[in-house]
Amino acid sequence: MFGLLLRRLPFWVREPVFILVGSVFGARIMYVALRDHSWVAAGIGVVFLVGTALRIRTVVRTLRARRSRTASVTGGAPSVAGMSDEEPRQAGAAAGTVPPQQPGAGPAPSRKEPNVWGQTFAAVALFGALAAAVWAAPKMAPDDNSAPKPASCSNAEREELPQAYARTPKAVTGDELCTALNRPGLAQLLGTPDERATTAYGTSGTAPLTGGKIAEPEAEVQFDTYTVHLSATYNKLSIAQYVKMLTTGGEEARTLEVLGRPAVFSSDHTMRFDLSRKSGPLEEGPLARTLSVAFDRKDGGGSYDITVWSEFGALPDDSALLDIAKEVLPEVPARTAR
Repeated sequence: MFGLLLRRLPFWVREPVFILVGSVFGARIMYVALRDHSWVAAGIGVVFLVGTALRIRTVVRTLRARRSRTASVTGGAPSVAGMSDEEPRQAGAAAGTVPPQQPGAGPAPSRKEPNVWGQTFAAVALFGALAAAVWAAPKMAPDDNSAPKPASCSNAEREELPQAYARTPKAVTGDELCTALNRPGLAQLLGTPDERATTAYGTSGTAPLTGGKIAEPEAEVQFDTYTVHLSATYNKLSIAQYVKMLTTGGEEARTLEVLGRPAVFSSDHTMRFDLSRKSGPLEEGPLARTLSVAFDRKDGGGSYDITVWSEFGALPDDSALLDIAKEVLPEVPARTAR
């Protein structure tokens, strides 16, 4: 359709458009071919550039032929001294350059030639308008509702919080942790920017073996590659005490500061529930990396724990967990009373 429209345009409009399009696309495809070392793209780029060169040659030859024809018409037959006014016209008519004038007829009207520069300018303007339309079309097009959207935290009606949250004035809820964790740039921080969250949820539970007396809210966001878990532990165990406990047990612990607070890296295996196993429903899962950050600079007890693991066994760099902590923890609501 577009090709038929261009072919119906005048020569001095159509050819400059083809030349501009061929030059731009040819140069772009050749650049991609050199960058990606693709012979197929290089071949396509050569076809565009060769076709453009042939069209340029056609335009140049047409211009030369037009100039020579114009010069022969305007120059006329050479004047000879002593010839009458009718003789040059008759000589021109004999040469086939000037038609003989009929008796009583006025001078032959001159044919108005098209303005080459005007048509060229119109071609360039047309090409610019087409390029602008192509550039603006995706922005003006309606959103595709069929495209998958990232998972959002559950908007279901909130259940009544356990009494542990009332006894812990600074405790946040699982929904609040999920909102802070499920950020648009979380996949970018994990090093998988093209992935979308498939699952996101938060729970407001209590720590096990505490009789429901200690709040332990959790949130989790799952991607195709990684799963990120965020929890808040409201106990009296400081980061310093946790590090001592890890090193005493022979585990590796890397201490550091995050947001001016004591923090530690640790590794452990996740646990899987499999009811089909005869030996027991629990089994060891993939290795997980955890960054525990104290609630405050004084390290008075309790921490936020950010854990990342993958079903494939791969783990991101520790820098990814640091970036997540710096982006997510400031978004967790700071509460002084409930």
